[in-house]
Amino acid sequence: MSEPPGRRSQNGPRLQELYEDARRRYSRRGLFRAGAVGGAVLATSLTGTASASGFEVPGVLLKETANGKALRPFGRHIAFGADPSRQVVVSWQVPANVQAPYLRIGTAAGEYGEKLPAEVRALTSDLAWQEREPLFTISPHLGKGVTQYYLHVRLDDLVPNTTYYYVVGHQGFEPQEPATFRTAPGTTARTAFSFTAFGDQGVGHNALATNGLIADLGPQFHLAMGDMSYANDGEGGRPETDKYDARKWDSFFAQNELVAAEVPWMVSLGNHEMESWYDNHGYGGMRARFTMPDNAWDGSTCIYSWRYQNVGMISLDGNDICYNSDANLDYTEGRQQTWLKAQLEKFRKDASIDFIVVYCHQCTYSTSGNNGAEVGAQKRWAPLFDQYQVDLVLNGHNHVYERTDPIKAGKGTKKADIRSTINPVKDGTTYITAGGGGESINSWADSKISDSYFGNVKDVTATMRVDQEDGEEKLVKVTWSRVRYRGYGLIVVDVEPRTDKPAQMKVRALTETGALVDEFTIRRG
Repeated sequence: MSEPPGRRSQNGPRLQELYEDARRRYSRRGLFRAGAVGGAVLATSLTGTASASGFEVPGVLLKETANGKALRPFGRHIAFGADPSRQVVVSWQVPANVQAPYLRIGTAAGEYGEKLPAEVRALTSDLAWQEREPLFTISPHLGKGVTQYYLHVRLDDLVPNTTYYYVVGHQGFEPQEPATFRTAPGTTARTAFSFTAFGDQGVGHNALATNGLIADLGPQFHLAMGDMSYANDGEGGRPETDKYDARKWDSFFAQNELVAAEVPWMVSLGNHEMESWYDNHGYGGMRARFTMPDNAWDGSTCIYSWRYQNVGMISLDGNDICYNSDANLDYTEGRQQTWLKAQLEKFRKDASIDFIVVYCHQCTYSTSGNNGAEVGAQKRWAPLFDQYQVDLVLNGHNHVYERTDPIKAGKGTKKADIRSTINPVKDGTTYITAGGGGESINSWADSKISDSYFGNVKDVTATMRVDQEDGEEKLVKVTWSRVRYRGYGLIVVDVEPRTDKPAQMKVRALTETGALVDEFTIRRG
């Protein structure tokens, strides 16, 4: 088989090398100067006639936007820390460099404490990178770069199981309407809760529809499993072929504020987050935009663990083991693998944790024909999932919904029909692809295979497509593809901690209108 377009040869360049090459080609006027977010440029002030990136900006335009009242915050999004009962990060964006940005917080609307200063992460992107059409959407007065200002406030020592009200502002802008969030109960709590998940959201009416469903469901948190804004419209990690529009992130955050301002969004990295024009393996932009728990190792991005009551959660970077979009293949040099094993062992030894949920972008098992299944995950991660009895693995990447039967050692162990119950101790791990967050829908590897879902069950032998380490493609017939649905939607997981009954997770897949696609229960004991 010939080498797929964009595939790196065995000895080809890594994404960090491509970044260095982009740096040499695009940094003629000091564009890539080191700062708090790595290679992302820190534009520390817009009060003069030029930004810190060296791009000339007419002073009259700066003077007209100096009034803080005209610079309204937008795109609020929150995240839990490793201890969601006490740690929350509030993040937002402003359209220009404001003075004295802050957050105020309290337990009643209108009753807030002192102004807490925000950390400013300014990300400058050269317009020379950005080749989105039509080109006339770029203002001729913009200069040669776009600078986006992301603000973050870490909150520690919060009170568990408490609703907080917050407002964000800056000098010249006094906020009016608060948003709220609720901290988790303590780890020993035995209260039911729910969370939602999808990948591959994008920006548009389908993405708004899935957001509306999240708002209706009111989960305690949401998992966003990579390929979020599609500002990078390409395979990812290919600066010579990817098309990029940094400002699409503005639309993404504005669109998601409906829910992300009050429902913590816990994110993983997808191949479209490999924005190779930034450093840190293309993740400099993500470091500017989000603040996830940083408990894996120094320098990791969106690789982290945390727990919500009786569920241990692990976010992985599938780009590290991905042969399908391989610009960052093996970039952690085994550190993620070592960390994953240690974290799984830690969680499984903790008697207060009933379930382990792993979420990332790339699929360990899938019968989609677009990206298929990932051999790196099958060979490196799946044996660990088996060893430590991971209950549920959630992915995006393929823009479909698909659920497997429980799997051990690469084989389905039992037929798990819709509304069946799975015991992961003896049955194995269930894998779900939930990539219908809003982007275009994919097809199945076997064009003769049809959807099979609640009210329309069609059990078949399906085809799994797997890109191999040598660049070849392998087609494998499988019988574990239990539910398949080509459409938009998400999954919602209702968790019932152990009381006098065994702990369980009821998992449902819903369309963007709330119609049921799939339902099953994971129960230990």
